Amino acid sequence: MASVHQRSLEIPTRGRGLIDVTRAVAEVVASSGVTVGLCSIFVQHTSASLVIQENADPSVLRDLERWLAKLAPESDVYEHDDEGPDDMPGHLRSAVTRTSETIPIAGGRLALGTWQAVYLWEHRAAPHARRLIVTVLG
Repeated sequence: MASVHQRSLEIPTRGRGLIDVTRAVAEVVASSGVTVGLCSIFVQHTSASLVIQENADPSVLRDLERWLAKLAPESDVYEHDDEGPDDMPGHLRSAVTRTSETIPIAGGRLALGTWQAVYLWEHRAAPHARRLIVTVLG
């Protein structure tokens, strides 16, 4: 019989940047008791996102940040700026990344590759508390 386990995680951010949430998600998987299944992670915000990226060389994350900043720069050309100049760029950056990730579970663990980690990507300049919903199916 399949089981479903779900937990909400609140992740504090320090402002714009990538935060490795792999360990927190892995703890939810471990506590679920599921050995084979799927782990779904969803971020409940429109100016933050999730990505699976390299965890070995920090220059990868810095390059991603620079690339995304060029793609959706802060400027005064946006109509939507209710919360400041980083408001609409945060939404644009979230739109071209992902709000959810699904990872297989094998042997009771996230089946990530050797150099992979799950990152919450904060797109706003100010610190926020971001909520992730982690659902484990097995």
